[in-house]
Amino acid sequence: MSDNSARDEIMAKLRHAADGGAYDDIPEKLQSLEYGISADLPSTNLCEAFLANVIANHGSVDCAYNRKEAAAAVAKFLHQQYRTRKVVAGSDPRLAAMPWRDGGVLPRFGTAGPGDLAGMSYARLGVAETGSIVTYTGKACPAENNLLVESHIVLLDVTDLVTTLDQAWDLINGELDSDGRPRGINFISGPSSSADIEGRLVVGAHGPTHWHVILVGEMAETVLENAKAIGS
Repeated sequence: MSDNSARDEIMAKLRHAADGGAYDDIPEKLQSLEYGISADLPSTNLCEAFLANVIANHGSVDCAYNRKEAAAAVAKFLHQQYRTRKVVAGSDPRLAAMPWRDGGVLPRFGTAGPGDLAGMSYARLGVAETGSIVTYTGKACPAENNLLVESHIVLLDVTDLVTTLDQAWDLINGELDSDGRPRGINFISGPSSSADIEGRLVVGAHGPTHWHVILVGEMAETVLENAKAIGS
């Protein structure tokens, strides 16, 4: 018996055991469900709430009001951490269009290798409720650039912020319907960490030690200061 035939036989038995059409109304019932209760935001300002939760997740943050300032913020982080201007980035057109030369950054577009200390991504969404960013795995954002480097730098547009995970999934599902499914959908909520050994939290256990999120766009001048005060 082939694997497909065995699977079909098992599924047929399960359907029979479930008394035929007992589960036919599952899609309708799912559609009727309302959203779950969301976590309270640490601030009424969406930008502040998101950045504060990033900090609470052991990440670091910065703000940039335009692309030139964003390039400068990336350069600042790279210099502080490694005294370098080099970073690896995926083939995201938003990253390719950045004024890196003005900021003194030397990006290499491709996949992170053994010599790369810092990787950079442009997030599709940011979720204030959890302080998470969303990326799609692919050439524009290779998984290696998020997972194998010592420092993961993330750029996120203010216009791509949402309040809850439910809102994020609504947008993601809409994109999947129109553009198809990517290889992977990643919700990243901090640097790598583990508490497997003696219940002690260790950051950088099996991935990036540093997770630096730069919020790009128009926002109040006090956002960064307030977010640090709330999240610390």
